[in-house]
Amino acid sequence: MDLLTVYIIALALAVDAFAVALATGVCLPVVGFRHTFRLGWHFGLFQGGMAIIGWSLGLTFRSLIEHFDHWLAFAFLAAVGLKMIFESFSKDDTCERTADPTRGASLIILSVATSIDALAVGLSFSLLGTSIWLPALIIGVVATLLTIFGLHLGKIIRGAAKLGHFAEGFGGFVLIGIGIKILHDHGVF
Repeated sequence: MDLLTVYIIALALAVDAFAVALATGVCLPVVGFRHTFRLGWHFGLFQGGMAIIGWSLGLTFRSLIEHFDHWLAFAFLAAVGLKMIFESFSKDDTCERTADPTRGASLIILSVATSIDALAVGLSFSLLGTSIWLPALIIGVVATLLTIFGLHLGKIIRGAAKLGHFAEGFGGFVLIGIGIKILHDHGVF
């Protein structure tokens, strides 16, 4: 898989993290270094780590499905993309100011929730026989950077959570497009 495609996938995956960070920046009364570091570090680490876990899972049964692996890769990317598109229309924009989402169990839950898609993408990389190490690093770094950007943009703009919804929907369309490109590259059409 070429590097440009990996960057596009990383951007598409990171829009969940961006949307959560944007909403967090809008809701937190103060966005300091600790908030930025905790959210950026965890979201990036989980995105990259989940891609590696998905890739590792795929290695265990890749030989059994290598004849139709491109269809599975497409199905995973399309499912993640559709999920992102539907979620972009159904999110609640209300702020809950009672807890800091950059601490404790909330941080772990958000980190896992925003990186589940990376697990499926890692599995797709495995099915395509692509090494995960550089893509996982890129996915993690891009997620970290977009998280930091989203957190501070949310603080600046306040009330811009709808931008995060648009970005998430767009990311879903990008993942579906990459899935179609995989089918095309395998001669399906």
